Amino acid sequence: MSMAMTGVEPNRFEAATAAYRRELLAYCYRMTGSAHDAEDLVQETYTRAWRAFDRFEGRSSMRTWLYRIATNVCLTSLNGRQRRMLPSGLGPPSSDPYASAAHAARDVAWLEPIADGLVLDDRADPAEVVAIRHTLRLALVAAAQILPPRQRAAFFLCDVLDRPGAEAAAVLSVSVAALKSLLQRARARLEQHTMGDEELAEPTDERARRLLDRYMAAFEQSDMAEIERLLADDAILEMAGTAAWFSGKATCAPFIAAQAIGQARDWRMVPLHANGQLAAAAYHLDAGNSYRPFAIVVLDTTRTHLTRISLFPEPALFSRFGQPPELSAGHTFAAGT
Repeated sequence: MSMAMTGVEPNRFEAATAAYRRELLAYCYRMTGSAHDAEDLVQETYTRAWRAFDRFEGRSSMRTWLYRIATNVCLTSLNGRQRRMLPSGLGPPSSDPYASAAHAARDVAWLEPIADGLVLDDRADPAEVVAIRHTLRLALVAAAQILPPRQRAAFFLCDVLDRPGAEAAAVLSVSVAALKSLLQRARARLEQHTMGDEELAEPTDERARRLLDRYMAAFEQSDMAEIERLLADDAILEMAGTAAWFSGKATCAPFIAAQAIGQARDWRMVPLHANGQLAAAAYHLDAGNSYRPFAIVVLDTTRTHLTRISLFPEPALFSRFGQPPELSAGHTFAAGT
């Protein structure tokens, strides 16, 4: 369907709605835990908005109207779907770092990371950027996936996006009393799940950025002693696609030493930002002496240690972070970029 067929002037529609696309993508990502799904849902949101634009009467703000459409799109998409998981949500931590990592059941849907550049506008007010980063952290998005979709929407609209109750109720097409009930149940369920990211350093913090540089260099140089210095005593390591995850340096470090770090030059790492956190694209050396995508690695860091390492071994993610499908053996990066 063309815009001409709807009677909508393309420039008028674009001018009225374009400013909200980035925040709607962030909202759909929080709701689904998938960057890929979120992009599709935002596209569907704008398609529906375009079709209905000539009937928009301005009884609510444009933002509220778009969020209402996006929420309906998300709720329809999530109907009957499995929630997306991280390995740490599947069961207790693994105790044997030397055992082969067991693959999870094929029907597990995995949480995905999202590139900061897709959902954050660096030109915005710095305080606003910091607040948005906090609402995109992996721990928060993962914890929210335990909620039924309507409770999830109420939680994100009210407790994360800080929308007024009447507005959030309108978005969900419920009464204010029904919204309060959804929120109460959502908060009760989330209280049982500690998100544990209160002390995370901002990705712009120079000390945290140095930790990332040290982590990448340690892997590239196969420096296990440095990795151990970087890990917090209660560090967590998990890799999507497997049921195994590790809690505590006592098991994380042996796992990395035995099954991950390899030899010097096996890895090349490129610094990134994902989910409002520091991250890296990890490339592994293949038999042809090229580096191929292995995993997007999202890090929880304080100013002194790595507290969580979450790996997403999905090569298709690399293009979403603007990364090439391979690196040459001579690849170098500018530290701290």
